[in-house]
Amino acid sequence: MLDNSTLFVYPGDDGAKLMPKSRYENFIGGEWCAPKDGKYFENTSPTTGKVICEIPRSNSKDIELALDAAHKAAPDWGKTGPAIRANILLKIADRIEENTEMLALAETLDNGKPIREGHAADIPLTVDHFRYFAGAIRSQEGTIGNIDGMQSGGGNSALGMMAYHYPEPLGVVGQIIPWNFPILMAAWKLAPALAAGNAVVLKPAEQTPFSICILMELIEDLLPPGVVNIVQGFGVEAGKPLASSNRIAKVGFTGETTTGKLIMQYASENLIPVTLELGGKSPNIYFKDVMDGDDAYISRCVEGFLHAYFNQGEVCTCPSRAVIHEDIYEPFMAMVEERVNMLNCGTPFDLNTQVGAQASNEQFEKIMSYMDVGVQEGAKVLFGGGKRQMEGSLSGGYYVAPTAFKGDNSMRIFQEEIFGPV
Repeated sequence: MLDNSTLFVYPGDDGAKLMPKSRYENFIGGEWCAPKDGKYFENTSPTTGKVICEIPRSNSKDIELALDAAHKAAPDWGKTGPAIRANILLKIADRIEENTEMLALAETLDNGKPIREGHAADIPLTVDHFRYFAGAIRSQEGTIGNIDGMQSGGGNSALGMMAYHYPEPLGVVGQIIPWNFPILMAAWKLAPALAAGNAVVLKPAEQTPFSICILMELIEDLLPPGVVNIVQGFGVEAGKPLASSNRIAKVGFTGETTTGKLIMQYASENLIPVTLELGGKSPNIYFKDVMDGDDAYISRCVEGFLHAYFNQGEVCTCPSRAVIHEDIYEPFMAMVEERVNMLNCGTPFDLNTQVGAQASNEQFEKIMSYMDVGVQEGAKVLFGGGKRQMEGSLSGGYYVAPTAFKGDNSMRIFQEEIFGPV
């Protein structure tokens, strides 16, 4: 961070806390490995639209290599005592906490979110997640129960029908994470899987592969080789071979609903459990009495509306719809617009900035197309409604103005997940 400033030095510039390399590799079996076919793709920063680095464009060959490493590591890792696994997770948490600033910079560079989100929320929550599961695994206990409860003549001994229950690792699990909270979503999946004694093959989203590389560079020495394997690449080329593999015991996926349906289908073909966290279109409902008084309650209601713009609207739980009683609609929306105009929409690398860049050009174009759909359907733009113009090096970034439409329940923009500040 610059002296006496809330502005962080842009990664790669002189004095920056984060200095990206020009190319990263897959992390397999405790080593950084080039993709088997030697293909890479350019990863751009949504903050500027410029290339950060090259990332492996992996395929099924790389997935198989990672699965080999995971299967080799899984038996010994699964037999490792809970106390040892817990201590490793605690060391991971400490290492992440010590490097909060660098990881927050990586998230902003890769994802576009304001650095205040990574610095104050995403990275601290990542730390907490590893510590939580380090504690949780220490409290796991097996149970013994008498099934029928029948006793022999004297009533002092059971007839021999007992039930034993004890937890054990699944083995090797596949995990596919989204681009809206790359490091935090990785922690959500990695921490419980590792705590339970599983080996992992994880595929980051192709839109945000960089920050996971930085995370693994920080913690790679804390884990036995093969326990965590990172394979980069596109969904069809790397994600599908992982999710459809008969060599994994479970698959976890967070992302778009249509893809989630496919992941469930792949899991069903191999009869393995699947965990899905998919999209949403959450509404806030404002009844007439929320404006009965000019107090802290109505202020909280207005802030609740603004949660639609948190993380640039790229959150499945964002209240991306608002249903407002007609008697209070005009004064309430006037308060909302006044508050929206107060949002700081500057450079994402400033701690004061509240709204950053969309995660990719693809997502930016999707949001802009939905705005066109809204206008075509007859929705009224209340504020925003277009690209947010930035200056200097940020002019090529993917910025959208916080937007609100007035419409009705039949419209696509009211029914379909946009995943943007709309």
